Amino acid sequence: MHLPDGLIPLWQAVIYWILTIAVLAIYLFKLSKKEEKEKKIINTAILAAVTVAVSSLSIPSPFGVPIHFFVIPLAVILLGPLSGVTVAFLCFLIQFLFLGMGGITSLGANTVTMGIVMSFSTYLFYKFTADLDERLGIFSGTFMGIIMATLTQVIILLAAGVATLEMLMSTLIPFYLFVAVIEGTANLFIIMSIYKLKPELQKLDKI
Repeated sequence: MHLPDGLIPLWQAVIYWILTIAVLAIYLFKLSKKEEKEKKIINTAILAAVTVAVSSLSIPSPFGVPIHFFVIPLAVILLGPLSGVTVAFLCFLIQFLFLGMGGITSLGANTVTMGIVMSFSTYLFYKFTADLDERLGIFSGTFMGIIMATLTQVIILLAAGVATLEMLMSTLIPFYLFVAVIEGTANLFIIMSIYKLKPELQKLDKI
């Protein structure tokens, strides 16, 4: 889902960068008001490193296109939505600098889709359903976070005039529906295992 440089008109890329900077500024402001800031920064850095490593792996899929897990929903459920945006931004920056994934002008757009939209969608659907059942919350949060991010990218690509709705609906949507199911199931087992090993993580103060 990483958009490269040159795909989005520069004036649109600037808008996405402004949105990204604004949300990161809110994160830093909220972080400054929290106790144990150092611990929260360390947790965010650890999850950013995990996200870089895992999302850089290519896994074969029946669609003929390799799967790259996002990991952002996992970070959101453990640390909160603004932390998820920060993890996403750091991940995309590192992947651009060292792996040639994405781009610098498109970094704002990539953060909007897989950072802002995915993080807040994941968190809202997780909170909405977790009161009914924690497992349902983890799966539905992950699933809907990925789907909402995919729909956002469809809108971004249409606004950039680089693809048609028919093409995107027949390619992006089916593929990321598949990814959403797989990652939602994986997150269910991973997060529940983490909570069993470290139950105190379930009560972390989220940002």
